[in-house]
Formats: sequence, structure tokens, C-alpha cells
Amino acid sequence: MPAHQLAPDIPTDVLAAEQAHLAEARAALKAMRAHAQSLSADAAGDWVSQQILQSLLDQRVAALADHPDTPLFFGRLDREAGDDLPGVIHVGRRHVHDGNSRPLVVDWRAPVSRAFYQASPADPMGVVRRRRFGYHGGALTAFEDEPLAEGGQIGPSRILTEEIERPRTGPMRDIVATIQPDQDEIVRSTLGQTVCVQGAPGTGKTAVGLHRAAYLLFTHRERLARSGVMIVGPNRAFLSYISSVLPALGEVKVDQTTVAGLLGEHAAAEDPAVSTVKGDARMAKVLARALWLHIVKPEEGLVYSRGAHRFRVADHEVREIVASLRGTTRYAPGRAALAQRLAHQVLVRMEQRGDSPDDRVQDAVARSKPVKQLVDAVWPKLVPEQVLFRLLSDADFLALAARTDLTPDEQRLLLWPKPYRGWKSAKWSAADAALLDELADLIERTPSLGHLVVDEAQDLSEMQLRALGRRCRNGSATVLGDLAQGTTPWSARSWRTVLEHLGQDGEVTELTLGFRVPREVLDYAARLLPSIAPDLAAPRSLRPGAGSLSVRQGGEVAAAVREALAREGSIGLIVPDAMTGEVSRSLDGIAHAVLGPDSTEEHRLLVVPASLAKGLEYDHVIVVEPADIVEAEPRGLARLYVVLTRAVTTLTVLHAKPLPPQLAS
Repeated sequence: MPAHQLAPDIPTDVLAAEQAHLAEARAALKAMRAHAQSLSADAAGDWVSQQILQSLLDQRVAALADHPDTPLFFGRLDREAGDDLPGVIHVGRRHVHDGNSRPLVVDWRAPVSRAFYQASPADPMGVVRRRRFGYHGGALTAFEDEPLAEGGQIGPSRILTEEIERPRTGPMRDIVATIQPDQDEIVRSTLGQTVCVQGAPGTGKTAVGLHRAAYLLFTHRERLARSGVMIVGPNRAFLSYISSVLPALGEVKVDQTTVAGLLGEHAAAEDPAVSTVKGDARMAKVLARALWLHIVKPEEGLVYSRGAHRFRVADHEVREIVASLRGTTRYAPGRAALAQRLAHQVLVRMEQRGDSPDDRVQDAVARSKPVKQLVDAVWPKLVPEQVLFRLLSDADFLALAARTDLTPDEQRLLLWPKPYRGWKSAKWSAADAALLDELADLIERTPSLGHLVVDEAQDLSEMQLRALGRRCRNGSATVLGDLAQGTTPWSARSWRTVLEHLGQDGEVTELTLGFRVPREVLDYAARLLPSIAPDLAAPRSLRPGAGSLSVRQGGEVAAAVREALAREGSIGLIVPDAMTGEVSRSLDGIAHAVLGPDSTEEHRLLVVPASLAKGLEYDHVIVVEPADIVEAEPRGLARLYVVLTRAVTTLTVLHAKPLPPQLAS
């Protein structure tokens, strides 16, 4: 018996039966959604409860939406008899049951569905046969059987290969039908485990991270509904690209943002050398000292009057209270505790006089003018901007806070050449945002999420990593990236260092087998690896991609674009940032759009500045002037590696200038 059986070799009545099951499942899903829409929040007792219940019902209705171009199920498991589970299970993107609660489709995240991804002839996991389905526009068109109980080897799946290679336009799609065993292991990692994925281009690391978020939400629904899940990407264009994945899996309540969106949209121009110092983890100690240096030694005691009586707390007692609180709590709670401690000392004196004050009296004393004046003088109320402003504008204060953690040269770099009039008028940079966040956490504790997914993590500074780590200090994280694609001056060289600054003790997993980028293209880009990441294993691709690479000297951009437009699929015309406008104008008469940092529009042909290409992919990629891409920034070779690995089907390289030496052979 052959390893695979493909329609039309299998009788058409089998295909017809599966098509009928799909129609039944779609009808059942429609009924489930109609039932959810019929439910009313009026049953809740009060208005607030009604609003909460209505929000939950709206989410349920949205999660049950049917996508006509997406199959409800993509696989089937025929299982051995012997347990309470059904003998036949259809595996799909969400659970679907009929009016009698009979499962028609089982969610891919359910424990029983794991066998669809992990079962093999060596370990069938109780599965006799695995069936994969081929679809077109949401309609079932073919299927392929893999007999697992008979042992032996199973050859490559044609349906699986075609799905991986299928041309795509628009946003990123989910990969539930094509998850590989090593990817599935990562996706199903436990909630308490932080996972770091070093993924070569085309290995699906971003998809794995998104699917892990979906899996955790399914497995720990109630817990994560309270604590939250967040996806952090490099820019808004990237978020737009991945925006459809989780909703397609029925997960509509996941926050997706950028580091700037999380820490503050600050974008004042700044020398990269300054940003590099600000991004260094040493700044955490400097900032902590800068904050606590605002507390001054009490020189006077407290005098509180109540009626004809005056109650005194001596200056040395005030100093002892301040010393006991300083550095043992966060700044704002410490300030509040100081007021309460002073009030308590006043109450002790009241009791010594024969009074019987209660907690209400203590709160009144803590809010009284004498106590507030003393607290303001000793432990002033601060916001992060005040502290950072003083640090960056006062050389003596910076030296006092920096001690030996920053060199004199680094301190001079940090100081503003022309200080602002005040902290309210200051223009902050992206690097400042992480410093302000660090200060904010020193003042008031940052709330923690249940799970955080961070993509392109190799490009984050140590201070940005600390900021993200605070968001998952009571939870876990999925950290995604590729050290070879690090393009910032502060790019990470080690994932262990990344995890350390995140405050997470995680496991590092490496994905080197690619499914999306053709081998011919990947091998060409990998020529750069010895220069940018010599310690990483060279990536491999399952797809030979013969004829997928074309390198042309003096080629015309418009001609290459027309050639790509004659093929099926999306086109990314990736150019040096400085050439974006020039290249766009050269496409006069050819419909296209230019990708910007905040772009959300979809277009088949996009002119993509090289700095925005990271994380995106296109069926056909045209790269213009690699030498200019390299020359544009200090880690230009890494940027070029990113650019060359965005192609799913073909890569065309156009150059008038000599190629970088690594690519010239």
C-alpha cells in the first residue's frame, strides 16, 4: 500500500462524504453563532454586570464567525477503539458541535488533536490513519491518507507542501494545517514556561509565537482572561501583517502593540551613540540612585496641633523613619508610608496623654497640613519626567547618580547640549521611553500580564527588555527572533543575555529548517552569516526552489516589476530607504503603494523601505542596490540579510553598484 493516497485515486464517494460533513459543520457553526446572538445580558443584576456580560457575549459571537475562504477543518484522525473518545475526529480551527453536543470539529489545540501533528509510524499515538484535506476558497477539493498503524516510512505530503508553498497576498495566515512536530512542541509548551525561539528566516517563528498565544488562551482561558496576553512587534506595519492570525483562530481579545506603543510614542531625533548608552542595563542603577537622591535628610521634627494640645515628633525620630523606609519599598508607597508612620507617632503621643484615637484619626493626621508639608519637604512627590529631566540637564547630579557605572565620556554624551526650560517642554527620544518606564516602575509597580509574546527581540536594548520583563514578571513569555537579523547598534549577541534582562529563566530553542524561503534564495543570503552571526548554524530549506534566484547587474526596476506582476502572488520591491521616493516615481503608470511605519493598507505591489522589511514576506521580492542598503547603517550587512530572506517564491536582485564581497562570487 503506498505511503499516501491522493484524490482522485480514492473513490469520489469518500470525498463527497467529507464534503457533506463540512457542510454539516458549517451549518452547526451558524447555529452556534445564532444561539450566542440570541442571549441577552439583561439577566445580569446591575448595569455594570450587564456591560461585562454583554462584552463577553460580543466576544463569543465574534469568535464564532465563519470565514468562507477558510476551511473549518483541515485534518482527520481515525483512532483505535478502546477509550471514550470518538473513533473519528475532524481537526480544525475551532470546536463545532451539533444540537446534541456531538463534536463535528475538534479544536486543533485540544489534547486529542496533538496526534495530528506528532503521530508517526514509529509512535502512532493510537491513530490508525491521518487524513489531510486540500481546499480551494474554503471548499474541500482533495484529501490524502497516511496509514500510521502499519509502520514503515511516510513520504512527503503533497497537500502539506502545496499549502506551505501556496502564493499569498494580504496579511499573514495561520499555519494550523501545516504545523511541524518541532513547532508543535513549542506551541504546546506549558504556561509557566518561558520559551525563546531562535529562528532562521522562513522557519515560522512568528507564526509559532502567535499559535502558542492561541494555544495558551484555549488551555488557560479563565486565568489569562484576568491577567491578559499581549503581542509586541517591531512596528505597526508588522502588526497589520499579523493582525488576521489570532482572529482566524477565534481569539479576538489579545492586545497587539509595538514597544513604542507600550512605552510611549517618543521619537525625538538622537545620535545612535547616545541611544546606545541609554539602552545599556547600567542605566537601571543610575536611574534608581537619581530617584532616591531626591529624598533629603530631615532637619526638623513634626509639630501637630489638636485643640489646645501640641504633639511633637523629634527630628531624629523623623530621620529614623525615613531611613527605615528608603530603598525598602517603591518610591510612591514609601512616601505614603512615611505620612502614615508620622501619623502613628502622633497617635502614640495622644494615647500617652490619655486619648483613645482610632484609625480615622490616624488617617486625618496623615492628611493634615503639617504632615503633608514635612513629607513634601523630605520625600517630594515626583513623576518620571522630572527625574530624567534633572539627570540629563544637570551634570553634577548626573555624576552623583552615575558614580562609576558610567564613564565621564558617557556622561557627557547623555547631557543635553541645550537643556529645555523645564521637564514639561522636553522632547523625549525612543531610548528615553525605556528610561521613563524604568523610573515609573521605581515609583509605582508596573502591573504584570499573564503572557507576553515578543517578536524581533534581538533588536531591543537591554533597558527595553527590562521594560518588557516587568510586563510578565508574574507570568511567562515567548521570545522570538534571529540573532543574524539584529540591525540596531545594541542588537543582542546572546539569547541568554536577552532572557537575563527580561528577568525570565527560559529555554532556548533553535529552528533551522525553513519551509517558506526557497533553498536557492536562503543559501544565497546565508553567505552573509559568517560576517554577521558566525556562531549560528546555517539555515536549511525543505524547498529546493530551482530558478527562484536572479541577480542582475544594471537591470531596470520597472521591467522586473512587470515580470513579477505576470506571476501570481504578492510583490515586495525592497529599496534603500533613501531611494524610496525615487523608485516609487519610476513606477509611473504601475499601480503600487509605499509601505510606511504605520501602514495598514493592503496592495499587491508594495515599495518597501529596507528598514521596514523585517518580519514581512512576499511571494516575489525585488531588491534594489544591496550596496546602498549595507552602507546606510552600521549593521547594514544584517539589514541586507533580512531583506534577502523575505521571498517566498522568487528573489530578484538588481544592482548597478558592485555587490558586497560576500555576495560577489
